[in-house]
Amino acid sequence: MKYYMSTKVNGDFEATIEQVKSELAEEGFGVLSDIDVEATLQKKLGVDFRKYRILGACNPPFSHKALQAEDKIGTLLPCNVIVQEIEPNSIEVAAVDPQASMQGVSNTEIETIAGEIKDKLQKVIDRLTTK
Repeated sequence: MKYYMSTKVNGDFEATIEQVKSELAEEGFGVLSDIDVEATLQKKLGVDFRKYRILGACNPPFSHKALQAEDKIGTLLPCNVIVQEIEPNSIEVAAVDPQASMQGVSNTEIETIAGEIKDKLQKVIDRLTTK
């Protein structure tokens, strides 16, 4: 089982970040964290790295349901979405597959929630692909 869903888009990196955030919002997600991997690696290690951001996306109603069903599920939250520049104006967007990441959780309610979240994240990826 593949652990992510992805698409490639053409365009500006920062504009793609904003588009991803907008599409996530359409599916009820907020972005709890925005990690600039390029800047962090430069600051901490002094190395150059491509434009690469990790967005920690959370859908509050589903997170609440998951936390009620499984109190340790927070170790697998939020859903990470990466945006990375493959080459100038060629951007890859990838989202975690929650069904794959939660395979080790033996809880049918979590399996159902993970499937619903996967569907929402797939819609985000699909809409980015068609734009």
